[in-house]
Amino acid sequence: MEKKNKNAAKELPCQWFFPAKTLTFVPEENEYRRYHLHDSHVQKAIRRAVKKAKISKPASCHTFRHSFASHLLQSNYDIRTIQGLLGHSNVRTTMIYRHTVKRWTIKEAKSPLDF
Repeated sequence: MEKKNKNAAKELPCQWFFPAKTLTFVPEENEYRRYHLHDSHVQKAIRRAVKKAKISKPASCHTFRHSFASHLLQSNYDIRTIQGLLGHSNVRTTMIYRHTVKRWTIKEAKSPLDF
């Protein structure tokens, strides 16, 4: 891990988010370290949870990404802000999420009988 990111051991995500159950021996340092879970462990846990909850629609880790983008749009975040948070290089990719949220505008006609 240190080869990819020298500060990994000091960063919050590696220390606190999704820690591995076991320690890993690092021969170069002659010590044990706790790294984070492999991506596949999280994916398998979500797959088991979806199955246990008897959710009939397909759901995965990527579903959370779509939900996150949709909720940001519902909260009226700027599309460029969402683009940056999702890491999209092109705003057109982010614009795909617009179909998931009904937009309320001033020009939208409302019946006086609706409460």
